[in-house]
Amino acid sequence: MATRLAWWSFRAPQSHPCCRRLRHRFLPLLLRAGTPLAGPVSVRLGSSPAAAWRGALVRSGGFVGGRWVQAAAAFPVRDPASGAELSQVADCGVAEARAAVRAAYEAGVAWSQVPAKERSALLRKWYNLMIEHKEDLAKIITAENGKPLKEAHGEILYSASFLEWFAEEARRVYGDIIPPSSKDRRILALKQPVGVAAIITPWNFPSAMITRKVGAALAAGCTVVVKPAEDTPLSALALAELANQAGIPAGVYNVVPCSRQQAAAVGEVLCTDPLVAKISFTGSTATGKILLRHAAGTVKRVSMELGGHAPFIVFDSADVDKAVAGALASKYRNSGQTCVCTNRFLVQKGIHDAFVDRFAQAIKKELRVGNGFDEGTTQGPLINEKAVEKVERHIHDAVSQGASVVTGGKRHCYGKNFFEPTLLSNVTPGMLCTQEETFGPLAPVIKFDTEEEALAIANSADVGLAGAMFIGVYVYIKDSEFMI
Repeated sequence: MATRLAWWSFRAPQSHPCCRRLRHRFLPLLLRAGTPLAGPVSVRLGSSPAAAWRGALVRSGGFVGGRWVQAAAAFPVRDPASGAELSQVADCGVAEARAAVRAAYEAGVAWSQVPAKERSALLRKWYNLMIEHKEDLAKIITAENGKPLKEAHGEILYSASFLEWFAEEARRVYGDIIPPSSKDRRILALKQPVGVAAIITPWNFPSAMITRKVGAALAAGCTVVVKPAEDTPLSALALAELANQAGIPAGVYNVVPCSRQQAAAVGEVLCTDPLVAKISFTGSTATGKILLRHAAGTVKRVSMELGGHAPFIVFDSADVDKAVAGALASKYRNSGQTCVCTNRFLVQKGIHDAFVDRFAQAIKKELRVGNGFDEGTTQGPLINEKAVEKVERHIHDAVSQGASVVTGGKRHCYGKNFFEPTLLSNVTPGMLCTQEETFGPLAPVIKFDTEEEALAIANSADVGLAGAMFIGVYVYIKDSEFMI
């Protein structure tokens, strides 16, 4: 039976005159040489733009072995813009995780033998369904993640593109003929699926991070168990519904949503179960280290995309307006909650003051804080209050050591998870915001003198998405824009 959720209009306190009335809307390397249906949740959102979203894509159960399953308990999924409950989702634990791994392992026997052309066709059907339901999928992202609907639309197209790409790549899993050392020998290398892949994904791209990993795995002939972030499980479950409609066989794509309380136990199962052959994780460096320790016991293949701390370097010869436009785009997408967002702005002293002044003007002119469903919003809420507190901690630490707040600097009156786009000047490399990834709408500017000084600061971080060998650095110089 469908569950209908009531929704309300919210009125801001009189102490916040700026907010009069709030109406809530809602191939990594994967190749080697009798439970009842959990009913759909339909949602009534009054006259909001989200009212037309397709309730049939919103599911409340886990998806294991081609069936929707419930767990002994459920956990709430909340709208980060208001804190209102969107849905209760099955809180899968160790038992459900093991069942999902077993289902994936058993399904893998047949799936690995499916001809590449057929796997390609099924992935293409899944892609087509994503495009058909792109509006509904985007609204789910905005409801549970908070990002502006325009950004959510972009994510769905980006997400679907991975299925499209790997639908074609499935046909191209070629082997190799290797020149032998002896003339009476012939060496052939055949590529085969590794088996079950455990996919652990973050909340900031709740759809794209799944299809990027799952599309590759299924194309290669692997089966998967997805553990989505506890803040954003609805997108993963909507993808499961569409995968099922596309005809992806039972057990090939499994989803085990769980609460924050169950996350460690479920993650440990996925990393230690001997039936799992591969781990793919996107998230924090600290969590990645824990998963690596778990995976070491059974020597699993592991792919990880961990924390970033990208610097953005502006030299005296730069076009200031172009640099500012690039700074806005690289810092404030998804309210600063992307792993490749610039975390440190390094600006040469000759252009520093002009850059800071124009950057502040652009922030005030171009960025609009609001509910993700409201037209014109560019800055939605942060994912939860813990994220807001981290931004506040970084600002407080910087100001206590001499940094200046040029604009922003505090929570926005729109709600407790909203934060003003913030620009700091007089920042030094010893401050917390230059040592840790903020993951929020905070832009600290460090003044430098020479190129050598800038490179030393840029390379002082111990994290980088491309590893120790490379750190993504956005560099603006005259007549050229490129990324090192």
